[in-house]
Amino acid sequence: MNKFSYANPASFAEAGALLAEKRFALPVLKAGGLDVLDHMKEGLMEPDLLINIRTLRSGKNALGLVPAAGNAAEHVRIEATATLMELAKSPVIQKRAPVISLACGSAATPQVRNVASAAGNLLQRPRCWYYRNEQFDCLKKGGATCFAAEGENKYHAIFGDGPCHIVHPSNLAVALAVLNGRVTVWNAGKERMVSLDKLYHMPSMGVKSEHTLEAGDIITAIAADASPMSGFYAIKEKQSFDWPLVMAAAALELDGDTIKSARICAGAVAPVPWMLPKVSAALAGVKVTDEAALKNACAAAAEGAKPMTDNGYKVKLLSVAVRRAVLKAAGKLMEDHA
Repeated sequence: MNKFSYANPASFAEAGALLAEKRFALPVLKAGGLDVLDHMKEGLMEPDLLINIRTLRSGKNALGLVPAAGNAAEHVRIEATATLMELAKSPVIQKRAPVISLACGSAATPQVRNVASAAGNLLQRPRCWYYRNEQFDCLKKGGATCFAAEGENKYHAIFGDGPCHIVHPSNLAVALAVLNGRVTVWNAGKERMVSLDKLYHMPSMGVKSEHTLEAGDIITAIAADASPMSGFYAIKEKQSFDWPLVMAAAALELDGDTIKSARICAGAVAPVPWMLPKVSAALAGVKVTDEAALKNACAAAAEGAKPMTDNGYKVKLLSVAVRRAVLKAAGKLMEDHA
């Protein structure tokens, strides 16, 4: 691991100024710092300055409910540096946006959740073993080949046409996607709002990065529409701690047991959080108590999938994860293995 300087700015403005310092070739922000440390240990990153923003907050109501104003939807506001554990345990989040609480509570281990930040989870780099191994000069690191295409691709994408076949690793991003999530981005004293669907891009739009943020950008807060009828479900090889094989989030509007509308997103199956509009359309009018109709609607989740040699199993698991996320959202699935 290389030598580096370390800074503790007192504000996001100070952090931004440090990012712009010409004397540092590679300044890097950290809150929890877990993925940054992994990259440094793996030889994938050699920052000469680490800027610690762990304790910085942009305002009040870090995990609060923001009342609706005019025609605006009621929404929850999250500080970028809030930990996953804070999100999992927040009574406001549990009540008004349970999909966020469930997604964060399913991530990693309690030790990691106590440290990992919300923005860090959104911006963590892919877990592809070819990318993470310094011995492989893969496409994402500037090489000419995505080794997963013809190599070991058990955990890789079944949606998207490459040229890089990573899956997006964030639980929180999948949850936010069904709540019209957006992030507040600070740069040089100015703020702008970026919707989650504009935050990420497919590999065809730039293979070396996964997001659209620019140099000097700092995510300071996250917002999402409130949705009490929302749920999350992940299927893992080890439910105690593992990266999901597939995951799904659902936000519903119900009339009794009948689904009036739905927003469905899948994770661990594509390079970005993968919205499933065909499933949303198929669910409209379905009773959550009608098992056959629900299974039939959720089967649309696999439409358009292009599995590779080792990950065809994801096609079958995806519809299961989507159905269980819907049942979670409707309050019909109390146990994870029901």
